[in-house]
Amino acid sequence: MTGDTFDVVTFGETMIRHSVAPGERLETAHETEMRAAGAESNVAVTVSRLGGSAAWLSKLPDSALARHVEASLRTHGVTPVVARSDEGRVGVYYLEPAGEPRGTNVVYDRAGAAIRTATPEDLATDHVESARAFHVSGITPALSETLADTTRTLLDRAVAADTHTVFDLNYRGKLWTHDEARETCEPLLDAVDTFVVAERDASAVLDYDGEASTVAADLAAAHDCETVVVTRGAEGAVAVHDGDVIDQGAFPADTFDPIGTGDAFVGGYLARWLDGASVEEALEYGAATAALKRTVGGDVATVTPEEVDRVVASDTSDITR
Repeated sequence: MTGDTFDVVTFGETMIRHSVAPGERLETAHETEMRAAGAESNVAVTVSRLGGSAAWLSKLPDSALARHVEASLRTHGVTPVVARSDEGRVGVYYLEPAGEPRGTNVVYDRAGAAIRTATPEDLATDHVESARAFHVSGITPALSETLADTTRTLLDRAVAADTHTVFDLNYRGKLWTHDEARETCEPLLDAVDTFVVAERDASAVLDYDGEASTVAADLAAAHDCETVVVTRGAEGAVAVHDGDVIDQGAFPADTFDPIGTGDAFVGGYLARWLDGASVEEALEYGAATAALKRTVGGDVATVTPEEVDRVVASDTSDITR
């Protein structure tokens, strides 16, 4: 990294995650484990840990919890570039991990978070304009109308500066409806170079149905995206890049904590692609990173390049090119 130029700059909210032990209930638990957690910062951490330089843009109050978030990201080599707010708070979410039939539950407590008022004037947008890639997810514009406008502006400034733009739809049903997400996110796609979307969300939110390769090709054509990646959970991912279809299987993993797997995939993909790899190679690297994340507690992929290389070399995913 030279000066303040980063490989990847992300923008979004990072919360404090409180987790009870597996099998415990929030209503009866006596203690929780505290970690920093946020989709965009998770991607930044993954890029940083895999050899790239990364910054995270956000808005935080001057508080102990805000300092905890910043310190957590610095631990992983990410540079927080934070606007200070005299009002607002750090958002929190509570995780109650469980197996079927109950399933894992997430409880948000993020109303009034300082980031919800973040405008382009608050933020050091020069970092977006000088970065090699700018990443944001659909979680950010879901938080407020102000953030929806700010997300649009940052994407436009990135495009104007020839910064590669990356958008992960990352739909969260506890934040907004399918219709609300479509109305806000679909217009953003014309400013996106690499679009990542779960197969289920491409259908439910964007009304694109069919084979994953067809969905990816149709989205790429509709919005002139350079690359569209459709993720399929345990079935891996399919990408369309410059008209070519790449089918990448998932690597098997024993799941300890699945939260953040998608962010690890995106971060691993970007780290490898920005290092000069092809989309095929980057997809494989992202899939390997995602598999490793499932073995790690917390939201972030605390992994090393050597570990990812070892998973890739295992050749245990189902890949079709």
